[in-house]
Amino acid sequence: MTKTAFTKGRISRKAASFTESVIREMTREAMKHGAVNLGQGFPDFAAPEDIKQKAMEAITADHNQYAITWGVKSFRDAIAKKTMWFLGIDLDPETEITVTCGSTEGMIAAMMATVDPTEEVIVFEPFYENYAPDAILSDATPRHVPLYRTDNGFVFDREELRAAFNPRTKAIIICNPNNPTGKVFTLEEMEFIAELCKEFDALCFTDEIYEHIIFDGEPDADPFEHICMANIEGMRERTVVVNSLSKTYSVTGWRVGYCIAPPDITSAIRKVHDFLTVGAANPLQHAGAYALTLPPSYYEELQHEYQKKRDFIVPVLKDAGFKCDFPDGAYYVMADISDFGFANDIDFTKHLIREIGVAVVPGSSFYHDPRLGSQLVRFCFCKKDETLEAAAERLKKLGR
Repeated sequence: MTKTAFTKGRISRKAASFTESVIREMTREAMKHGAVNLGQGFPDFAAPEDIKQKAMEAITADHNQYAITWGVKSFRDAIAKKTMWFLGIDLDPETEITVTCGSTEGMIAAMMATVDPTEEVIVFEPFYENYAPDAILSDATPRHVPLYRTDNGFVFDREELRAAFNPRTKAIIICNPNNPTGKVFTLEEMEFIAELCKEFDALCFTDEIYEHIIFDGEPDADPFEHICMANIEGMRERTVVVNSLSKTYSVTGWRVGYCIAPPDITSAIRKVHDFLTVGAANPLQHAGAYALTLPPSYYEELQHEYQKKRDFIVPVLKDAGFKCDFPDGAYYVMADISDFGFANDIDFTKHLIREIGVAVVPGSSFYHDPRLGSQLVRFCFCKKDETLEAAAERLKKLGR
């Protein structure tokens, strides 16, 4: 067979404009070198037994064919009830909820349903690595606004954010609590963002998969509070809430998420979702319907366990020579590596994996300009105590 000469590029400009996931690559590197994986954000402990049992029961009961494209009714009903309990928002599960294949699909489906070419989407950085590609795949232009590390945690400059909004702004993405910084946005910050959205007629996509993982600012300090943008005055009709079972119930591999949005946006999301994936796994949605009925004590214990893990790992990192703070929420620590003398985060990460035996994510993967994250790495602490202890033991070698 002769080779055919192609006069056009075989790879789209969209696909060529971003790389494969660095986070997932770090997991592969950890497996290759036998490193403790504090890179990718998945728990290495078991999901709750009762939730797994419900999934098995659903399979046995033959919930194995296509569900309704936008989600099993019992699951959507459970989402509505839990949202009312936790956020005080009264939803219509028939017109305001779309079940998706994880929050990852939820975000891209929402963006493709609402954003047109030439429009801009504002993204705080450092950002979860999917957001900028989501904007590009949606034919939008990402516009980046920095989060600065200060003595009071990560903050944004209000004038810089205001300057980013313009007539082409279609939306802003908020991850709250934030991946990768662990920031929890305050009420004042949320209200400021909301006023800009209303002034410029912009939407807000809010990723809230860490909504139940919120801590004290420091050990024994007052706890932070999760605030949903849809609860801010005037924002219910212009907010898309993206969420998932993944982090709260330790089932990241199930890929079951959902979008909450006003009816017109929900209708558009459902159309995009239908042609992206048809639907999420039917039996796992039935298990999700059960998971969302768990009592408040489940979420209190979840927060308590993650608080212990956070309060263990941060002092370990500081003792090893990293500059970092206690995160407000989520289960990540952004750490400064400048005292170790490496040229950049990539070189340091390779050294850490191959010589020390601990895998992390290089900070440059969270920035549009890699130089901005060249002296940062992200640690993940959603791991068993013995995993964190093993990492702590290995990190002692850094100071030798």
